[in-house]
Amino acid sequence: MKKFKFRLQSILDMREKELEKKQQEMAGIVKILNSQIEELEYINSKSAEVLASLENMYSEASIDVTTISGSNGYLIKLEVDAKKQNQVIQNTRNVMRMKQLEINEIYKKVKVLEKLKEKQEKEYYKEFEVKTAKEIDDIVTTRYKVS
Repeated sequence: MKKFKFRLQSILDMREKELEKKQQEMAGIVKILNSQIEELEYINSKSAEVLASLENMYSEASIDVTTISGSNGYLIKLEVDAKKQNQVIQNTRNVMRMKQLEINEIYKKVKVLEKLKEKQEKEYYKEFEVKTAKEIDDIVTTRYKVS
C-alpha cells in the first residue's frame, strides 16, 4: 500500500512555521510589555516614597524649604514619567492586539489546511479499504470458481 501524501504539505509546513514565528514575536512583545509595566510600578513606588517622605517632613517641627521644593519638583517629574510610561504601555498593547489578529488569521489558515488534509486522508484510506475489499472478493470468487 502506498502511504498517503498530502499535496499541500509544504504549504501547511510553511504556514505552521509562520505561525510559530508570529507566536515567538508575540512572546517578545509580552516580555517587553511586562518590563514596561514593571517600570511604571517602579515609578509609582518612587512617587509613593517621595510622598511619604514629604508627609514626614510636614509633620516634623523643622521644615526645610529647599528639600520640600526639590521633592515637589521630583514628584512632578515622576508624574510626567508615569504619563509617558502609560502611553508607551498603551502603544505596546496596540501592537500586541495587531499581532494577535495576525496570529489568528494565520491560525485559521493552518486549521483549514489541517482539516483538508484530514478529510483527504480519510477519503484516501476509505478508497483503499474499498479496493482491498474488491481484491479480496475477487480472490475469493476466483477460488470458489476454481474449486
